Amino acid sequence: ALLPLHELYTRAQVSDFGALSLKNVRQRMIEIGWCRQYINRQVNRIRRMFKWGVENELVSATVLHALKSVAPLKQGRTDAPESKPVMSVPDEHVDAVIPLVSRQVAAMIELQRLTGARPGEVVQFRPCDIKKLADVWLFQPPKHKTLYRGQQREIYLGPRAQQILTPFLDREPLAYCFSPAQAEEERSAARRAQRRSPMTPSQAARKSKQNPKRKKRNRYDVASYRRAITYMIKKAGVPHWHPNQLRHSCATRTRREHGLEAAQIILGHKQCDVTQIYAEVDRKKAINIVSKCG
Repeated sequence: ALLPLHELYTRAQVSDFGALSLKNVRQRMIEIGWCRQYINRQVNRIRRMFKWGVENELVSATVLHALKSVAPLKQGRTDAPESKPVMSVPDEHVDAVIPLVSRQVAAMIELQRLTGARPGEVVQFRPCDIKKLADVWLFQPPKHKTLYRGQQREIYLGPRAQQILTPFLDREPLAYCFSPAQAEEERSAARRAQRRSPMTPSQAARKSKQNPKRKKRNRYDVASYRRAITYMIKKAGVPHWHPNQLRHSCATRTRREHGLEAAQIILGHKQCDVTQIYAEVDRKKAINIVSKCG
């Protein structure tokens, strides 16, 4: 968000940055090619930076007041393009990629399709965060999108999701279920098993002297998970899709089969002022749904 601001106003005083300056930065974002919705979000981030400065008495409140006067870009009244809506991804496009990725990434893809978890939630699976109830397991991610609102996120795992997740639970309770390091070890073992001739001592010596690649981490993040999928999408030759579309696929299927209210429950679309009475009713309804189709 700050790159266009830094490009245009590197040597400007904070006290001189006003509404017209912010509009110039916004125009630069349009020239870069950012979409309207993204520009509005980035402009709000710039405002929050100045708000932090006011809060810590580094910036005059009049500067922030001037920046708040800049109205957001409206559809049809700007040259900024509109972003494309996020749609569900066809199953055949997903099925073409699953055989090509590691079993860790394949499991995350399948879990997203079944549970509607966000990419940032599915990479957080740990044995200690899973509650095994009678028919349905509950996963409560330590971090999620609406945590700052005081909202609790519960992801429901039915029989099919449990079957996918079970092979990855044989680890320490605090260890992440899906590990890039483990995936790399399995790929290396598979390559060694496919060698037609044994590695000679000289080859092993040369390999040990080479600079090792950056060590794989013990967990995926959203970016590495997305890259693993994107690489195999190109290899599979199917249209591009991204992990968040799997959540939309789950929502579409759940709404079609069980209605809009069920989709809102499964995906965790609740306002922070919803009472705990409704939350218990929602849980029972979600458990009933997931035990049948999840």
